[in-house]
Order: sequence, then structure tokens, then C-alpha cells
Amino acid sequence: MAAEENRIKVTILTGTYRIKGTIETIPGGRRVTDYMAQAKEFVTVTDAEVWETAGRQVFALPIINVHRDHIQIMAPTL
Repeated sequence: MAAEENRIKVTILTGTYRIKGTIETIPGGRRVTDYMAQAKEFVTVTDAEVWETAGRQVFALPIINVHRDHIQIMAPTL
């Protein structure tokens, strides 16, 4: 498991869904921008909750992969 300092809680918006969960950053990388610059084709989200934009929860899973081409916004969750 990643050290807590390498994990960021995020909210991801796609055209259809709002995804809440945690991403694991590279050591020393604390910004979502740094993460996206290094991300490959898929973004791994742990402790994921997937919601329709209308507000209904679709599912919750320990881990999902989101294709980066579908991500419109990704921001740290406060």
C-alpha cells in the first residue's frame, strides 16, 4: 500500500459520471497536475464511488481504471 503522503483524494468528472476516490502519486508529487502528466492511458482510482451526474450512485468498488480520454475535470477533494 502506498504511503499516505503519496495519496490524494480526488473527484473526477466525465461526460456521464462523477467519480470520487483516491489516486496514488509518484514520490514527491503532490499535485493532480503532476499525476496527469505522468499518467498512462488509464488512471487508477482506489476506494472509488461512481455517481451519475444526476446524483444516483451507480456503484462503489475498491479499485477502478478510468480512461484518461474520458476525464474532463480531475480535482483534489477537500
